Amino acid sequence: MGDEVEGFAFEQSHGKSRVRFARVWKGQDGRHFIVEWNVSITLLSNCIPAYVHGDNSDIVATDTMKNTVSVKAKECSEQLSMEDFAIGLAKHFTSFYQQVTTAIIKIVEKPWERMYVNGQPHQHGFKLGSEKHTTEVIAKKSGALRVTSGVEGLALLKTTKSGFEGFIRDKNTILPETRERMLATEVTASWRFSNISSIQLKMPNIHFLPVNLSSKENPVIVKFEDDVYLPTDEPHGTIEASLSRLRSKM
Repeated sequence: MGDEVEGFAFEQSHGKSRVRFARVWKGQDGRHFIVEWNVSITLLSNCIPAYVHGDNSDIVATDTMKNTVSVKAKECSEQLSMEDFAIGLAKHFTSFYQQVTTAIIKIVEKPWERMYVNGQPHQHGFKLGSEKHTTEVIAKKSGALRVTSGVEGLALLKTTKSGFEGFIRDKNTILPETRERMLATEVTASWRFSNISSIQLKMPNIHFLPVNLSSKENPVIVKFEDDVYLPTDEPHGTIEASLSRLRSKM
């Protein structure tokens, strides 16, 4: 938050990061459900005396924040979404502490997926998946709420029907044009709620380079025929895009 201290603009926040917990819910049919969430908490509050005079009487200890996560997890007697948990946690901080004006909760979910044995879902067995689900909730004491969710680490690949041609060529360009290559990326996506007001995508290139091997004695050790590749992600191209709804001027 922004304040003024003796003629200077002053911004401050404090919080607790990497607060991890797992929560298990047990159904009446013996089926278990589990989530593992990594929580980060940031509080904006009116606590200038702590910085100016060393007065911590308005400071919410970060250890208290950590413990509050466990308390709220225990209170969730029924399965709920990551977004709902973040909203409840954020509203707790803005309502319980008078000096807290804004609470920012970020959660990253570890992707545990139910195992299947002989084609049937296991009652209490899980395996680790790939992409992670994320959410960020910003709650203000006024009641204003902003929820953004997303995924990260979603790896996608297609082995054919991709090309790159027609780009600008100048004295520094050595990349050949191609109509046939492998396409791979790792998607980071986010979307803001309220009828999906905005979407953001980040899709860096993960390159699969053709492998051709030769020597003076053997000019063709390995000849590339769209079959053997060298995976590499350094350096890589970056591709980002965002789409937002136009707001009415009325």
